[in-house]
Amino acid sequence: MNRTNCPHVVVLSGAGISAESGLKTFRGADGLWEGHRVEDVATPEAWRRDPELVLDFYNLRRRQLNTVEPNAAHRALADLEAFCEVAIITQNVDNLHERGGSTQVIHLHGELDMARSVHDDAALFPLNGKDIQMGDLAEDGGQLRPHVVWFGEAVPEIARAVEVIGRADILIVVGTSLQVYPAAGLVDYAPASVEGYLIDPGLASGLSLPPSFTGYAEAATVAMPRLVERLRRSSSDSES
Repeated sequence: MNRTNCPHVVVLSGAGISAESGLKTFRGADGLWEGHRVEDVATPEAWRRDPELVLDFYNLRRRQLNTVEPNAAHRALADLEAFCEVAIITQNVDNLHERGGSTQVIHLHGELDMARSVHDDAALFPLNGKDIQMGDLAEDGGQLRPHVVWFGEAVPEIARAVEVIGRADILIVVGTSLQVYPAAGLVDYAPASVEGYLIDPGLASGLSLPPSFTGYAEAATVAMPRLVERLRRSSSDSES
């Protein structure tokens, strides 16, 4: 297909899209993550206090990730690349977008299946589903830790995400209620002319919709394939 005039689509995704694959969201309704306080498993202080607990927590999350598959929403976003330039900015640390076929994914909060040295944030190592144990060292001699952005840490990819979203012709928000910052603030960097879509079942119960956005009050696995088909038809019409 001729992609000379294809729109630049930016997708901002959150935990809801992964939950539809059966992946548990980290934080439950009681505010705990698998029975743990955030402060005990997802902060630099927790790592210094009890690194084995932190490693065990993320090892369990990684094992669970290996039991689920990309869903229809992930696959639809990959299909979108056939006729649009697509960049996905995700708050999720799972690899379901990549496994679903998407090729341009920015992970704001890191990647569960990657490790990094405690001495060098840029020294990354693929885990391929394996656990991290105490005593597992990087080439620089530093203990390996999850490549996940913990509470209180900087979000290194935020500047890149701002640049990407600033070039969006179409912005799709899926699986996130736009409540977690700094990710939620990214919408404010989209051009005023952006064509926006929000996919969230919560819209049916009164979740607010950003100005100029079209809402889909449905599950991502239902709405995303429909939206991608709509965009495909629009692209085809513009080329004819």
